[in-house]
Amino acid sequence: MRWAVVDGWTITRRDLIHWARQPVQVVVGLLFPIMVVLMFGYLFGGGMSVPGGGNYREFLMPGMFAMTVLFGIEGTYTAIATDVSRGVTDRFRSMPMAGSAVVVGRSTADMLNAVLGLVVMVACGLLVGWRWHGTVGAALAGFGLLLLLRFALLWLGIYLGLLLRNPEAVVAMQILVWPVLFLSNALVSPETMPGWLGMVAEGNPLSATVSATRELFGNPGWEGDSWLRQHALAMALGWPVLLIGIFLPLSVRRYRRLDR
Repeated sequence: MRWAVVDGWTITRRDLIHWARQPVQVVVGLLFPIMVVLMFGYLFGGGMSVPGGGNYREFLMPGMFAMTVLFGIEGTYTAIATDVSRGVTDRFRSMPMAGSAVVVGRSTADMLNAVLGLVVMVACGLLVGWRWHGTVGAALAGFGLLLLLRFALLWLGIYLGLLLRNPEAVVAMQILVWPVLFLSNALVSPETMPGWLGMVAEGNPLSATVSATRELFGNPGWEGDSWLRQHALAMALGWPVLLIGIFLPLSVRRYRRLDR
């Protein structure tokens, strides 16, 4: 266990050093969500109505936090697929190191990046007028749900990176994450969508996390009478646990079978 922790931290440091040597990529990744906040908060916000009334930017920011979490899957996939395609992962596997070090190190680096991204987004939210209105404990619980979803999604990214082994396929993933974002309650209420589309949006794992964080932050939300809406907190815990239960074992199994 000791060597597994040490080797995992070595891989984490490797990823952090790569980011330090490529600061432009990191800065662009942090600035993009800010641009989306400014675009939806100020350009389109005037035409948006919040269910039950309230400040649209306070309604928007929990969705933007979730967007930052969701878009991190692209970086996870690209890093894993690049290492596999270039033979870096095979060289790691040939070294006297813990077998779990590569995926554990990558997941740790990804979570550190997620924390940094959320800190930047919280600062942006405070500047545009977002506030949480509950207790500090409730706010921390909201951020905990966001990081839990990120942890679940990173295992999906690790699995896809090990499975496809093609860093160029990140373009397809960039295309797919946008429908996941728009087909949720992050930007608008599902009540404004056609009936069947609203049901799909309510069932989106992203919607569960956004609804739960809006409640914990005390921000405006939409009042639906569906079971999913009434149990948003349970679903915000259940969806990530389900994704982790599926993709973590698949990632470990795929990593062990890379040479077959």
